[in-house]
Amino acid sequence: MASEAEAKRKCSGADCDNDAGSLQCPTCLKQGIKDSFFCSQDCFKRNWGTHKTIHKTQSKFLSSLFPPNAISKPDPDSGLFDPFPTFPYTGSLRPVYPLSPHRAVPKTIKYPDYWNDGIPHSERTFGGRNKIDILDKEGQDAMRKVCRLAREVLDIAAAAVKPGVTTDYIDEIVHKACIERDSYPSPLNYGHFPKSVCTSPNEVICHGIPDQRVLLDGDILNIDVTLYHGGYHGDLNETYYVGDKAKADPDSVRVVEAARESLDAAIALVKPGALFRDYGNVIEKVAKSKNCSVVKAYCGHGINTKFHCSPNIPHYAKNKAVGAAKEGMCFTIEPMIALGTHKDKTWPDDWTSVTQDGKRTAQFEHTLLVTADGVEILTARLPNSPGGPVSIPVAEMNGETKVEAAQ
Repeated sequence: MASEAEAKRKCSGADCDNDAGSLQCPTCLKQGIKDSFFCSQDCFKRNWGTHKTIHKTQSKFLSSLFPPNAISKPDPDSGLFDPFPTFPYTGSLRPVYPLSPHRAVPKTIKYPDYWNDGIPHSERTFGGRNKIDILDKEGQDAMRKVCRLAREVLDIAAAAVKPGVTTDYIDEIVHKACIERDSYPSPLNYGHFPKSVCTSPNEVICHGIPDQRVLLDGDILNIDVTLYHGGYHGDLNETYYVGDKAKADPDSVRVVEAARESLDAAIALVKPGALFRDYGNVIEKVAKSKNCSVVKAYCGHGINTKFHCSPNIPHYAKNKAVGAAKEGMCFTIEPMIALGTHKDKTWPDDWTSVTQDGKRTAQFEHTLLVTADGVEILTARLPNSPGGPVSIPVAEMNGETKVEAAQ
């Protein structure tokens, strides 16, 4: 009986239909997570970006049982504090706690399956991990609607970005805008994420938790918005310049525009038959032309009734992603580009991912629908969307700043 069950065990790789071997994820073993088997080391490495979200769910549960005891004393005037004062941060950013109270979602709004226990159950099934959904007309129309709403919410949040506001204020804006659109903010309690949006400034690659930190003139800020409406998720993000100092900083502009241009270049390849592994080649080519690197730890993903599902879309060159685009598929491409190393490090909150060298990073993301003759950008910018390309400052001569034209 045992050997027969083993023979039928399937690989946990999201893009793999093979039978699993004896290889198990070592982190899952440490955390007591069962049935995490893979067919090969290459398959395990290829799927690491999505597989590791399982560890976050378990880690957040353990953290609630055993909270960290190294917490700095709150400032007597403001009451603010760093919850991880002994952590070796890689850059100048620090979390500023306490976090604001949990924001409620009216029960009249449709909830995703993880709203209560933090576990995306539909993503944990074999079909949820491995099957690439082809949407019918009804599903495609639902994706168009939720993505349009998500664009509206991101634009509202972006309009509030300026020196002096906190990322928690951005979270409040996003949460209210979602509710106004009869939508659930997808990040809220996904894997126990505590907020309704991800806000990632400066060296934060992704998954920054909104807190009491005040945005400064010269910061760059990524805002990652996802809505759940009508049973479907719509996901997008952009990186914005905070104040005029950011737009005048050549390095900040270089990394932001490299991220923007690399996404545009990848989207231009999307059509039926285009291989998932090819997008990373053009993304890395654009990044290298700007003397930047591509973060390898995170990838684009399928999206529909599930927040994250197959296929995985790596953003780096010479990856081994399996599969090709087909009409009716929905997935994201969301390259993370860094000024320095591509390597990441996660803060003790189990979410905030930063560059190991503390240098700045930027990201852009769209949700895409593969059509018969190409691609439809479901989260496309509107004529009045905040942000947009900025020319790169290159020199100052005779008191005047010379600029390099944006691509």
